[in-house]
Amino acid sequence: MTSRIWHSAPCDDVAASRLAAELGVSPITARLLCQRGLGDPADARRFLSPSLDDLHDPFALADMAPAVERLLAAIERGDRVAVHGDYDVDGVTSTVILRRALELLGASVVHFIPERLKDGYGLQPAALERLHAEGVRVVVSVDCGIRGVEAAKRAQDLGLDLIITDHHEPDAEIPDALAVVNPKRRDCRYPDKNLAGVGVALKLVQALCARSGRSAWLPAFVKVAAIGTLADVVPLVGENRVIAKLGLEMLSQGPNKVGLRTLIEAVGLTGRELDSYHIGFVIAPRVNAAGRMSTPDIAARLLLASDESMAGEARALAEQLNAENLRRQEEEAQIVAAARKAAERDPEIGARTVLVVAGEGWHRGVIGIVASKLVDTFHRPAIVLSIDGDTAHGSCRSIPAFDMLAGLEACAPLLTRFGGHRQAAGLTMPADRIREFRLWVNEHADGRLEPDDLRPRLRVDDALPFRAITGQVVSEIESLAPFGAGNPRPVFQASRVAVVDGPRLVKDRHLKAAFRQDGRTLRGIAWRAAEREAFVATHRDAIDLAFSVAHDTWNGERHVQLTIEDFRAPDAG
Repeated sequence: MTSRIWHSAPCDDVAASRLAAELGVSPITARLLCQRGLGDPADARRFLSPSLDDLHDPFALADMAPAVERLLAAIERGDRVAVHGDYDVDGVTSTVILRRALELLGASVVHFIPERLKDGYGLQPAALERLHAEGVRVVVSVDCGIRGVEAAKRAQDLGLDLIITDHHEPDAEIPDALAVVNPKRRDCRYPDKNLAGVGVALKLVQALCARSGRSAWLPAFVKVAAIGTLADVVPLVGENRVIAKLGLEMLSQGPNKVGLRTLIEAVGLTGRELDSYHIGFVIAPRVNAAGRMSTPDIAARLLLASDESMAGEARALAEQLNAENLRRQEEEAQIVAAARKAAERDPEIGARTVLVVAGEGWHRGVIGIVASKLVDTFHRPAIVLSIDGDTAHGSCRSIPAFDMLAGLEACAPLLTRFGGHRQAAGLTMPADRIREFRLWVNEHADGRLEPDDLRPRLRVDDALPFRAITGQVVSEIESLAPFGAGNPRPVFQASRVAVVDGPRLVKDRHLKAAFRQDGRTLRGIAWRAAEREAFVATHRDAIDLAFSVAHDTWNGERHVQLTIEDFRAPDAG
């Protein structure tokens, strides 16, 4: 745990007071809502108690009507349809919900998810040729295709009707397809621009169900869409919040189809109330491991399993996912160690604003995770390249202040292919141009980032003395979940707190302690904070805490637990 710059989140106190009175919530909760742009009581109520009725009309998306018309016509005529997905959790869950919806509507449907090392990324002409040869007449892409201009041209040559659904940033040229459904299209006036790929696929499912008089089917698809939405780290506001919050509730309550139920069992979460942590750090890594290490079809087949007669197959598939995840963890640890060593020992790499590291034969399935870990460690944008012969394949992750996609666009002459988002992107390039690329991307970044942008920061929502932490306040804070991008877990500050028990090391990595302020004692844990033990011990008589708060149950008893985000000396701010 590296000490960070604490900065207070602004709030309109007058609006917060009005909201507290209007909703009957604590002033603390009202402030949190206002800080998240929810000062209007109607908006706040929808946020606290979302409903499927809050989903927008799917036909407000550009090209949704022709997409639905062609798919319903395919069902009526018996045209074979293929769903073309992507190999991450977002892409797999997108594939699963759209294929399942089409099957239930009576379509002749297959799916194709490219394998990372064999097929490459995104919508490719070769895949369309393969599907055409198998008798497919309509191809629907999910979570990919917005930059597939060449693939769209090939589809036309083959006489395939191509429907693209995606959420990635479009290029200047939109593919010439029968329909291109993407809220980020510049000519699309859809009110929610931040859907995950599975969110866009869900809108297509919603439209198909509405036109077919099957809207009652929608909740079952929302459950799977919640997994992809939470895994893709999109802002958990608007429709994403509706999908994530309601989906988690339905996943927790069940009943779930055999594939989904078996996956939950395999990770030890049966009977638990699932939250964003369980999806992001337990379930999603296993689904992702299939696409990273072997074939994403393992995960797709598991999530598609709906008949109880498939229970044995589902268990075998879930065991495969666990095994692939263990293999992923081993590969990842080796590459993280090598990448950190390069950043720490090679000034040409480590002294730069953007870390660009490369290695021969690094497993392409894990370099994205490695890039994320480098960002966490060094608080700089990171690009990790796997060299395979003459070609380098890269995964990029960024910090809030740096637009990674714009950085790649500035280096476009050096790149064979690239795409993605502001915070995460991918690329391929000639291996002999890596050093040149490192210089170009850093020249671009140096002109846009200040030294303070590279210092880790901690957003603190409010001061919260221990005496104000009541059961009602903690329950209200928990009602703001699921937490994630766009809706961060609230972090509070308590000043001049005494350490009355500990700090004690847990598993040589974490710190546990009991803290007292104004006569009240609360227990807390600081994850991965072993190196701060001496600092906490030195300031045990008075220390400032930044923390989040939640209920925890131990031996059947419910109590308040603090998760310590950072420590600092009193009055250090």
